[in-house]
Amino acid sequence: MKLCVLGTGYVGLVAGACFSDSGNHVVCVDLDKEKVKKIQKGEIPIFEPGLDELVIRNVKANRLEFTTDASLAIADSQVVFIAVGTPSGKDGSLDLKFVFKAVETVKEFAKKDLLLVLKSTVPVGTAAKAREILMGSKVNIEVVSNPEFLKEGTAINDFLRPDRVVIGCQTEKAKRIMSDLYAPYVRSGNPLYFMDNSSAEMAKYAANAFLAMKISFINELAVLSEKVGADIQDVRKALVSDSRIGNKFLYAGCGYGGSCFPKDVQGLIHVGNQFGMNLEMFRAVHDVNEKQKKVLFEKINKHFKGDLKDKTVAIWGLSFKPMTDDMREAPSVTLINALLDSKCKVRAYDPVAAHEAKKLFENRIEICENAYEAVRNADVLAIMTEWNEFRSPDFEFLKTNLKALAIFDGRNLFNPKSVEASGLSYYCIGRPDPMV
Repeated sequence: MKLCVLGTGYVGLVAGACFSDSGNHVVCVDLDKEKVKKIQKGEIPIFEPGLDELVIRNVKANRLEFTTDASLAIADSQVVFIAVGTPSGKDGSLDLKFVFKAVETVKEFAKKDLLLVLKSTVPVGTAAKAREILMGSKVNIEVVSNPEFLKEGTAINDFLRPDRVVIGCQTEKAKRIMSDLYAPYVRSGNPLYFMDNSSAEMAKYAANAFLAMKISFINELAVLSEKVGADIQDVRKALVSDSRIGNKFLYAGCGYGGSCFPKDVQGLIHVGNQFGMNLEMFRAVHDVNEKQKKVLFEKINKHFKGDLKDKTVAIWGLSFKPMTDDMREAPSVTLINALLDSKCKVRAYDPVAAHEAKKLFENRIEICENAYEAVRNADVLAIMTEWNEFRSPDFEFLKTNLKALAIFDGRNLFNPKSVEASGLSYYCIGRPDPMV
């Protein structure tokens, strides 16, 4: 099948590479000439395990192309995916100008009947507005909603082996084409759900808001556990053994980040406002998460009795989760800003997100080449991302190099008794702080 993908951001690049790997011919379009040149050379602008190999392989096989010229790509395609950015405002609303510009572009260059598939995360009602823009088109263009449920760090596997595929459309022809397109990915029996466009648009928000709610739930429970003297890890064991609850996304930590959960929770709240609803539950999810991002700083500040001036804090992990370089809304950003405001020095390390940190903080923090370099001459260590390489550190080295002999773990990586047996004070999430 001949496909066109408008936008080579995270979603567009992953979708284009994966669709081409199943034998389709895919042309990815982006207006950024330099970006397109780099991708054509095999320089992938995002960190996603396996993506560079997938792109390079399919470019060499002539199944995947990149261009800045939308006209030929659209004219020759049976299906055009829109995967452009939808930046959010402070009120949670999404700026859809790039989406609607892409819809206008498809209308202008379409030479034959095609499906226009909205792959970008968009609020309910976007498909209907796209249809309005397409009125008067010389060819038949059907609008399909196909939200993505990719997880950063496992996006390739998520696309090739999806839990489910959600498609919102109106005609049997669209169902047939989309069924054929996704057939290679659902052979093991995972469902392909067809529904109306509005339900498909809502499904994306519903999934991410629910997962965010689970994280805020366990984090608020963790804060309470600290105060009453309970251990959130033991509480969690009892909680997740209930088959009705399940064990995913119920790990206490320093809050969620990234491009999806914060944006989609806020987006859902904004949609509620538009329809006269005050979605109190989702407001609470957001508010709890914003407070949770500050918890580790509060522990560090309390440890030093409010005197953080000229203290040096080593930070392990900058990305919002492992296996990505994404620092958007990352708890590490909240912590670093608070430390800098308190006149602290910050020495940080992350396996892949160093370049993003340099963009955000420039020379205000020191970016180190490895984890132990960050610890040298630091007062304390804060852990913000659960990269595997942090799970079994040399505690003797940490004891020798940390002046204040304390670890602040925002991801609960260690057994407290083992850390404390090494002569270090261990502050984590959901357990009472050590007596110092």
